[in-house]
Amino acid sequence: METHDIVIIGGGQMGLSLGYYLGRAKADFLILDAEDGPGGAWRHGWDSLRLFSPAGYSSLPGWLMPPPDHKGYPTRDDVIDYLTRYEERYRLLVRRPVRVEAVERGDQHLLVRTNTGDFAARNVVNATGTWSKPFIPDVPGRDLFKGRQVHSAHYERPEDFAGQTVLVVGGGNSGAQIMAEVAPLARALWVTLEEPLFLPEDVDGRVLFERAVARMKAGPGDTPVGGIGDIVMVPPVKAARDRGELSSVRPFDRVTSEGVVWPDGSTMPVDAIIWCTGFRPALDHLDGLGVIEDDGRILLDGQRSTKVRRIWLAGYGDWTGPGSATLMGAARTARDLANALIQAMAALPE
Repeated sequence: METHDIVIIGGGQMGLSLGYYLGRAKADFLILDAEDGPGGAWRHGWDSLRLFSPAGYSSLPGWLMPPPDHKGYPTRDDVIDYLTRYEERYRLLVRRPVRVEAVERGDQHLLVRTNTGDFAARNVVNATGTWSKPFIPDVPGRDLFKGRQVHSAHYERPEDFAGQTVLVVGGGNSGAQIMAEVAPLARALWVTLEEPLFLPEDVDGRVLFERAVARMKAGPGDTPVGGIGDIVMVPPVKAARDRGELSSVRPFDRVTSEGVVWPDGSTMPVDAIIWCTGFRPALDHLDGLGVIEDDGRILLDGQRSTKVRRIWLAGYGDWTGPGSATLMGAARTARDLANALIQAMAALPE
């Protein structure tokens, strides 16, 4: 069985960042990635997706993302190109497409079961992110709906909904951006739990990352205002708000075969629902270890599982490192995690 000191599950931005630091330390590691090519979850972003920050503030360790040829912040395709070249630049050992099906306890190692064979690892780092586990709330009647339902994870372009009556559900950045481009082509209505919070126009990803770090360090009663979940005024969102297309309504009570029922009992026929309702950590392959809590997370000491000390996590949100699910935050989390892994390796018996 192929054996490594460290197996990283996930070849997106976090896996590559960690590979950079482990490579500098000359550690024995392997990255397993389920995708057909480089880019991680960015391969599945919608066609018009853009970053919130300039290229220089959205970079992995060691090499700044080159500024794009076009005006504005980098696009989805710019990020995929950057991650592809980053992987090549640092000659990171990534095996793909390899889908991890389970991680099991062994005598001296963890066993990583995959669709292409098994691996043994002294430590396993989970960097699978959340894209592969989209969350849709269990709204009554949702399974009865005969129209189209798509999660933002699988949304591609607004033209697919042209001329239709569409509900865009979710008040975060994905909901705002998708609503902004669907509204001019469809009869679109934005459904959010509460009034969306729009950040000032001079706030972008740089500020949000700084706030995420400050939030982690803040004491009780000293929490900074605004966070990554608040809506960034990228140009399409600002334009849509200026056109009056970003007003929102509160949620419907249930779904019918033809549409939705509102709290006052009125009904509305609907052709499609786009769910921009977030994601959950993609950790199903760890289920047999008994480390996943009822909330879908894993209890951590830093980035290390408190129940199985050979398991580490990174890139799932602030609970695995400040801003760790962002390009900007991946470098900081990966640096700290690499140091912790190397120290842990030194303490393990051969």
